[in-house]
Amino acid sequence: MRNTTRQDRPAHLMLGERGERFALEYVKHRHGYRIVARNFSTPLGRNRRGAPIRGEIDIIAYDGDTLAFVEVKARLSEAIATAAAAVDRSKQRTVARTARVYRRLMHLDGVNYRFDLVTVVFDRGTSPRITLHKGYFTERPMNPSSDPIS
Repeated sequence: MRNTTRQDRPAHLMLGERGERFALEYVKHRHGYRIVARNFSTPLGRNRRGAPIRGEIDIIAYDGDTLAFVEVKARLSEAIATAAAAVDRSKQRTVARTARVYRRLMHLDGVNYRFDLVTVVFDRGTSPRITLHKGYFTERPMNPSSDPIS
């Protein structure tokens, strides 16, 4: 069995880890979040083909009395798509399911909570651009019949 070093890891994983480190420091020091967990992961079941599904939450922290489940998205550029675009409804559903498991395991049924997003963009030649989106999405499913555009 081959040991892997950090340099052997795929570039997208190293970028994600780097983004999470920047995001963690940002929410702690700029916004006063109290970190309670990082990279919480749990099995969520199986997909239609029978493959196991795991959910992960990058950062779990308290912002005052509110428990924040924080998804972090890091990009080298937003020239093609924004970092936030990667948090589609499927990703939101997975994060929400993972958060339910966490709240159940930690006996946090009555706690106020929300889902935040931190985007970290490492544009060349500049400092990382970090943005916190509090309450980026909710667990409430979208009702297509309530769409005002239809």
